[in-house]
Amino acid sequence: MSKEKTPRRLPDNEAKAVARMLRVSPQKLNLVAQLIRGKKVDKALADLEFSRKRIAFDVKKTLESAIANAENNHSLDVDDLIVAEAYVGKAMIMKRFSPRARGRSGRIEKPFAHLTIVVREITGVPAGA
Repeated sequence: MSKEKTPRRLPDNEAKAVARMLRVSPQKLNLVAQLIRGKKVDKALADLEFSRKRIAFDVKKTLESAIANAENNHSLDVDDLIVAEAYVGKAMIMKRFSPRARGRSGRIEKPFAHLTIVVREITGVPAGA
């Protein structure tokens, strides 16, 4: 008498991973996400490994999680995976105040962001992709 299992939202050849509340502005995170969109996962991991951006470490962890989900949960071949989607969403913004000149206060905003990475299995991927 339990309720039915929720149908899968992604196609059978895709897997995803989500990182929430990353302490970086969405604009800066999107620069790193842009770096890996459409690439094969091994090339994307190499690009993130040698990126000089601080947030590249968290993006790499999320991509590795998506690869592990594809391999273990959905039985996809790791060698045929590409980064189908990598998109960024806004999360909360912490507001802080700092003293400024002449008795005023300045507002400091500390933004957070969400990152979603979807990997897709492509059969017969060309070598340069």
